[in-house]
Amino acid sequence: MADLETAGVDVARAQALEGIAHGFLGRRGGVSEGDVAGLNVGYGSGDDRDKIDANRALVVDAVLPGAQLTTVYQVHSPNCVPVSDPIWTDAERPRADAMVTDRPGVLLGILTADCAPVLLADREAGVVGAAHAGWKGAFAGVTDSTVAAMEALGADRSRIVAAVGPCIARRSYEVDEAFFRRFVEADAVNEGFFAAGREGHHQFDLEAYVAARLAASGVGRIEALGLDTYAAPERYFSYRRATHQDAANYGRQISVIGLT
Repeated sequence: MADLETAGVDVARAQALEGIAHGFLGRRGGVSEGDVAGLNVGYGSGDDRDKIDANRALVVDAVLPGAQLTTVYQVHSPNCVPVSDPIWTDAERPRADAMVTDRPGVLLGILTADCAPVLLADREAGVVGAAHAGWKGAFAGVTDSTVAAMEALGADRSRIVAAVGPCIARRSYEVDEAFFRRFVEADAVNEGFFAAGREGHHQFDLEAYVAARLAASGVGRIEALGLDTYAAPERYFSYRRATHQDAANYGRQISVIGLT
């Protein structure tokens, strides 16, 4: 995994996706101020829309200049949509949490603030995908849906490489007993993604769970960047950290992938 500074914008890149235009961006750089200072790209953050648009333009320039950035209305679902012609407008964004495309010049963007962003590619087929894997979407199978949608465009899951980007780490992610039971009752093996916490609570490893779901789907190579959004306030936005600090708003970072 390589970290780069591109015109003040922080871009983490995965070795597994080398040669593919992609990046897991943080909050450094950008023009937003206050609680969402930096490269905030979330329209739902209460930030000035012109500043968000300026930040999104910086993202495109840093990763795939001239591309059309495309996002969805994320709802913590397993739904994945293909991106083709014509591309929807911002007002028409489908309610989904993943996208796939085989169209050059399209930059798929996933917004996060603790959830796990997943970027995928089959170089040989010329197909890429991006998924928003919070615990709800991951549990419901959003990565499975993304792999299947890539196959529908000609990808082969054994050739797909995937990277799991910055998300809340187990040491920072306390959950209650009901949360733990939901996962363990679905599959006893899921107990391995939890560590003991204070009484009646557990520490959940979202990154490891998402990586395991990818492995179970037959993806050929998986890289986890191991970056904790909660523990790095100078680098990443975090919903849970903002909640603990009683902040009025919180920003969103973006992870992007596209074909040249």
